[in-house]
Amino acid sequence: MAAPSQRGNSQQPFDLAAAPELDDDGRAARTGNLWTCVAHIITGVIGAGVLALSWSVAQLGWVAGPLSLLCFAAVTYVSGVLLSHCYRSSPVVAGGDGSEEPSSGNKTRRNYTYMEAVRALLGRKHVYVCGTLQYLYLYGIGVAYTLTTATCLGAIKKSNCYHAHGRGAARCGSGEGEQHLFMLLFGAAQLVLSFIPNFHSMAWLSAVAAAMSFTYATIGLSLGLAKTVGDGAVRGGVAGVPTNTAAQKTWLVAQAVGDIAFAYPYTIVLLEIQDTLRSSPPEGETMRKGNVLAVLATTFFYLCVGCFGYAAFGNAAPGNLLTGFGFYEPYWLVDFANACIILHILGGYQMYSQQIFTVVDRWLAARFPESAFVNRTYAVQILPGLPRYGLNLQRLCFRTAYVASTTGLAVVFPYFNEVLGLLGALTFWPLVIYLPVEMYCVQRRVRPWTATWVALQAFSVVCFAVGTFAFVGCVEGVVKKRLG
Repeated sequence: MAAPSQRGNSQQPFDLAAAPELDDDGRAARTGNLWTCVAHIITGVIGAGVLALSWSVAQLGWVAGPLSLLCFAAVTYVSGVLLSHCYRSSPVVAGGDGSEEPSSGNKTRRNYTYMEAVRALLGRKHVYVCGTLQYLYLYGIGVAYTLTTATCLGAIKKSNCYHAHGRGAARCGSGEGEQHLFMLLFGAAQLVLSFIPNFHSMAWLSAVAAAMSFTYATIGLSLGLAKTVGDGAVRGGVAGVPTNTAAQKTWLVAQAVGDIAFAYPYTIVLLEIQDTLRSSPPEGETMRKGNVLAVLATTFFYLCVGCFGYAAFGNAAPGNLLTGFGFYEPYWLVDFANACIILHILGGYQMYSQQIFTVVDRWLAARFPESAFVNRTYAVQILPGLPRYGLNLQRLCFRTAYVASTTGLAVVFPYFNEVLGLLGALTFWPLVIYLPVEMYCVQRRVRPWTATWVALQAFSVVCFAVGTFAFVGCVEGVVKKRLG
């Protein structure tokens, strides 16, 4: 037998080494693992909402407050498990009557986004409502995070001023102009971060943001615990903050539920997180393990921050634990906690905004395939010694306009707690409960009136009632504040 040529021996290994590793969908191989998954989830879950939990527990009291946190943790876990089964679905083929039926083939398709899963499993009629609510929520988070950052920067400035000139010094007040400047600074930082090419490039940012979330939650927990021990008493009561009328109490409870609803779920970015995971072990298996770890970690911190904050301040618990100036000393630790919040929100803003950026990029590329403005990338040398950056003009214009608009709305409507509660209540049932339940039933072929189907529908109905109650209460709060 003739020996293979020397050229053949050297060429084949070279080609194999040069060829990029691809996943089953032809895209570059995903590299995410359990720990990057947990980091992404924590970045998405722990955000501005944690700062309002002490206030929420204060409205609900020592029994209903912690119980509500545990219930929403369970709801978040169940919703995550249901949706993790929908990342891969069977391709559909047109039936004889024009309907769509699952293909008989074994190959599955990936649903890269929440919207794609809805379209693949439930059809187009669900997509429009889902898309409107989803992108409204994502956009609203950008506004809320801008408000949070401005509040934290103002808290740092005021804390240092109080330390230097005494608590309550007149010169330490901050005006609207200063808050607006802080919002503009945050917007400028987000404008730079918004040019991260895609979600897969964000592992480092999510890791930093997750570390910051643990840090400031731990500081809030420690300060609350220290104040409780130092005072020698646990403040608060079983019924929570007293009010003059039953109607006032009802609205406050509803707003507290809305704030908790905003603080927990991360469903709308779950499939984007799952799309970063390597295929071995299966993405769904890794996602469900990450879901357990992340929900346990966030629930522990939420209970500690909410309960120790309430124990420390009782019915006077501030709406924003670390910026409401229940804590003044040590001022440097309060400053550090607020700095950690800012660093975390820098990552959290991108966690949600990148989903909108990805959808817009794909839609414009498909709509205008011949447009150089949309599709051409220019190699630009940003700084000497660094690799060239691929600049796309469409991305430059859209992402600049997006960040500018979220910053502008935050300047015009600076209602922090009301915005959080309204966003949480508005999207809680349709995006976190109803659609995942319906998609799971289709994906797993759950038959109507079976035990599983009845349990899932009962779960959906109860959550609908809770979400509606919270939404009405939050609308009342916004209207009341707007009208003075």
